[in-house]
Amino acid sequence: MYTCENMDWIDALDLANLQSPTGTTLHSKGWQQEAALRMLLNNLDHRVAEDPKQLIVYGGTGKAARTPACLKQILKELCNLEENQTLLIQSGKPVGIINTHKDAPRVMIANSNLVPKWATWEHFHTLDQKGLMMYGQMTAGSWIYIGSQGIIQGTYETFASAAKIHYNQADLSGKLVVTAGLGGMGGAQPLAAKICKATSLTAEVDPARLQRRLDDRYLDIKANNIDHAIDLALEKKNNADNSSIGVVCNATDLLTRLLERNVTPDLLTDQTSAHDPVDGYVPEGMDIEAARNLRKHDPQTYRQKSLDTMVHHVTLMNQLMERGAHTFDYGNNLRGFAQEHGMKNAFAFEGFVPAYIRPLFCEGSGPFRFAALSGDPKDIEKCDQALLALFPNDHKLQNWLTAAKEHIPFQGLPSRICWLRYGERHRAGVKFNEMVADGTLSAPIVIGRDHLDCGSVASPNRETESMKDGSDAVSDWPLLNLMSATASGATWVSFHHGGGVGMGYSQHAGLVILVDGSNDARTRIERVLHNDPLLGVLRHCDAGYEEAMRYAKEHHVHIPMKSTA
Repeated sequence: MYTCENMDWIDALDLANLQSPTGTTLHSKGWQQEAALRMLLNNLDHRVAEDPKQLIVYGGTGKAARTPACLKQILKELCNLEENQTLLIQSGKPVGIINTHKDAPRVMIANSNLVPKWATWEHFHTLDQKGLMMYGQMTAGSWIYIGSQGIIQGTYETFASAAKIHYNQADLSGKLVVTAGLGGMGGAQPLAAKICKATSLTAEVDPARLQRRLDDRYLDIKANNIDHAIDLALEKKNNADNSSIGVVCNATDLLTRLLERNVTPDLLTDQTSAHDPVDGYVPEGMDIEAARNLRKHDPQTYRQKSLDTMVHHVTLMNQLMERGAHTFDYGNNLRGFAQEHGMKNAFAFEGFVPAYIRPLFCEGSGPFRFAALSGDPKDIEKCDQALLALFPNDHKLQNWLTAAKEHIPFQGLPSRICWLRYGERHRAGVKFNEMVADGTLSAPIVIGRDHLDCGSVASPNRETESMKDGSDAVSDWPLLNLMSATASGATWVSFHHGGGVGMGYSQHAGLVILVDGSNDARTRIERVLHNDPLLGVLRHCDAGYEEAMRYAKEHHVHIPMKSTA
């Protein structure tokens, strides 16, 4: 029984079977605190997290809290937190409460941040082993992960953009997508490809991960072996059948066999956990159990083998690109580590952002996600219908929401993601707030986003790769984004280092805003969801993108030192 007065339930939590409380009964002193409590537990829901017993949410090592003791204390602090207080979280550990005000964030989170000279995996692991730090990934440590759905639409947007650019068609019907990785992020790939009407073939070295994607219907078919997988993929492609096929093997083994059989995919990418050469990526020549054993007993040798494999992996991708495959990096820093290990042409193929997503960023477009704190799927269905009515001329959004209802099962608290632009996000938020106020929704919801957004991240090998003005590594922008969200009244805010691509390669900010039907919430929603995507428009205007300047002019955005008149 969850109660605020009696917190024995927190001490009795079973990490292997966590679920968020649902309904309208509060277990804390207000809905802002309750929202953070529920979303933290939702991150670790056994239907959501990769390894909840270890507090790992996704990405191999991305955690929601530093230790079980830290998790339980965070929950207790949230239960007792007042509406004029803010809880401080330092790399997954509650370290203090400060006096603020009702429009300030209830929680402020900083994860994995290191002074640049020391921002390496080696130094991080030293601190991690001492219990002084944890890796927060992007939405793991910021308590707004919603399962693989969280990345599906971004992947869908990427595939749809590729279809338009390479084939001048609205989808990838009759095309074959080849990739690897079925973890917390990579697991989105086969379903996104299916929604984009492509046939897909995915390698995954961990049988348990592949089985999980079959169980949650993100993957259709498990092949018996590599040749069987390739045969199935070619048959499905030739019939324009958008089935998704998975096979248990290392990515390099699949790509090698494709080359040997002279099979060239239409699209080629990768979403293995290459951001972490020790606790994420798996070297070739060993199964998952052998990898875990070597990882535990000789991490230095393991890392060397991973880097060797990454060079081979990128080499194979380059070879398939030369044969005609449209090849792109999907943001896991595979190319970066291959280059670090001596490969001179590791960046022969582009990242997905400069190749397909940057025009969307110029319009302040990015991942708008929301979760029903009631636990009632009907609340999400009603929100979907509201969005369909609110943006009737956005055909991509209409197609997405229709497909999502059909294909995407909820994991943990019911939730949805869709990409909305600057000028749209706050309108959606205000509409949802009205729906809570008039009882259309049975309880409050939260709105958040991935840290992978138009103005919230600096990541030279991913979101900010090949910026027009060369400002790839400038991380002032995510800091401005964090300060903007804090000043605007987000319910909780976060600033992380290393998410997506690994330590030393990125800095990024996140936010979540409560939608509880109140007038105060409406004011905060209008500020937060107006200003957050505005940072994306400003960032790309500052970098000299004409698309961003044109969009700013259309929306009467004032930009100092640049004319949008």
